[in-house]
Amino acid sequence: MRTAVRILQRVLGAVPLLLALVIATFIFVRMIPGDPVDIMLGQGGNVSAAEVAALRQSLGLDEPLQVQLARFLRGLLQGDLGHSFWQRQPVARLLVTTLPATVELALAALFFALAIGIPVGILSAVRPGSLLDRLAMTTSFLGISMPAFWAGLMLMFLFGVKLRWLPTVGRLDPALDLQPVTGFLVLDSLLTGNWPALRSALAHLVLPGLTLGLELMAIVARVMRSSMLEALQQDYIRFARAKGGPLKKSTTTDKKE
Repeated sequence: MRTAVRILQRVLGAVPLLLALVIATFIFVRMIPGDPVDIMLGQGGNVSAAEVAALRQSLGLDEPLQVQLARFLRGLLQGDLGHSFWQRQPVARLLVTTLPATVELALAALFFALAIGIPVGILSAVRPGSLLDRLAMTTSFLGISMPAFWAGLMLMFLFGVKLRWLPTVGRLDPALDLQPVTGFLVLDSLLTGNWPALRSALAHLVLPGLTLGLELMAIVARVMRSSMLEALQQDYIRFARAKGGPLKKSTTTDKKE
């Protein structure tokens, strides 16, 4: 019961923060130089002033800022996220369209972070102070401190430009034809049995997945190392080692007495 109350308090406490964030974002977007009507109609000079005024009125841009904000918040409560001036589509439709790519990228980043971070942390803890441990901790420090965009550029240059091992653009090879089912390219290629598309989709996920998961990978490795080092000092581990238990079972280190 206390946990539910605590969660409810956290959720209610986040509402004012989210509201302030939405209002600030709305105001900052309106302060950006440029007219949304010019973006939608273009700046070729072939549009009359009456057409510009009519479009501004239909979009509600001729109203005061507080009226526009109130209308936006009212629509937000009703599930209307607004309209993209640049894409000329509802924002909700754009989010639904790009959601599969976002989920695939997030899952790829999580996979790389766990698949690499956990083994590296364990190996570092098993051999503390070794060359592998120092190399792993140095790499993890760089992973935490290095900006993601810089890491992405270096990975693209090395594996995409120099070695040409991995693609650097898009989600799928343009020469391949994949029948859309769910919008998730990996899942669609499995459902349709399109193995070349599956290989291409997975290859296109490697570089962005590594880039996005690099920081989490470093954190996982350092946390796993600290947890393993603490666990290795427990009495049951030391007892198993004293009994002559193998390394795979006792998971301890050789110490010089």
